[in-house]
Amino acid sequence: MENHVRWGIIGVGDVTEVKSGPAFQQAESSSLVAVMRRDGAKAADYARRHGVPRWYDDGDALLADPEVDAVYVATPPDSHADYVLRAAAAGKPVYVEKPMARTAAECTSMIDACAAAGVPLHVAYYRRAMPRFDRVAELLRDGTIGEPRAVTVRLLKRAETWPEGQAPWRVRPEISGGGLLVDLGSHTLDLLDHLLGPVTSVTGTAANRGRHHAAEDVVTASFRHTSGVDGVGLWCFDAGQELDEVEIVGSRGSVAFSSLGEEPLRIRTAAGEQRVEAPYPTPVQLPLVQAVVDSLLGRGESPSTGESALRTARVVDALLAGYRSEVAGAGPGAARDKGGERPPPVDNRVP
Repeated sequence: MENHVRWGIIGVGDVTEVKSGPAFQQAESSSLVAVMRRDGAKAADYARRHGVPRWYDDGDALLADPEVDAVYVATPPDSHADYVLRAAAAGKPVYVEKPMARTAAECTSMIDACAAAGVPLHVAYYRRAMPRFDRVAELLRDGTIGEPRAVTVRLLKRAETWPEGQAPWRVRPEISGGGLLVDLGSHTLDLLDHLLGPVTSVTGTAANRGRHHAAEDVVTASFRHTSGVDGVGLWCFDAGQELDEVEIVGSRGSVAFSSLGEEPLRIRTAAGEQRVEAPYPTPVQLPLVQAVVDSLLGRGESPSTGESALRTARVVDALLAGYRSEVAGAGPGAARDKGGERPPPVDNRVP
């Protein structure tokens, strides 16, 4: 791996078709040489369509492949820790999908295993490397909006429903660790860690109001970053409208943007409002994959590591702690929602 990284993917599901898989082939000094899926026919089909030389239906077989230098784990979150620990034991650097795992405890076990094995651990919070958010970081650095003072987050989505027993893994807490806060909201929380510094304290509530599944669907938060910026957040996945807006308020203006979409950045100052186009790259994970490749080859650093992703997992754990403890079915290993009552607020210092 002196000048080139040969990748293997464990779990070639939907996220690898467009968002991530092609990035390993398009990044400089990188190639995708093997894929694995438990359904061998689907693994073979993926390999054929994407021009990948080898496929497997067993993760350990891929990890044992001497021509695989590093591994991308893209399975659902309930198996992230298991595969990362196996990869570490095989001496393979790992890039794992977000959320890193279902809980901060699982994340810690992954970090410890990789540290003991002496292999790097990176996490696919790819917004940290996107030019769109580099532009936001530049606005914060150059004083366009003055000193950052506060941030608000609002993510509203209409409820989705599924036939009994057919809800996807993203809203099955025993697989994902929670609901769409974990799957979607974690992207924004991680981005704010990158832009404003780690969260030092967080208070939150979570509830299941729509009862369309076992996971939380309304979450509120109040938090503070090491930079001194205070934040509030609302995530509602049983709303009558769609909205995705983050606004960072400074002493001389503000910048507002979508965390999950591609709408123009909106910069407001005394001079008026300016809109800045900031589209996504294609594939969307390419900038981060390139940063990870450069890091593995000793010629750069990745902005998203196991340690940074652990901080995000701790914030998510704090926000869901009350719901997980009060409502059966809202945490890893549980089965059903008992009632959806709103638990008392949880005020946690983030380690």
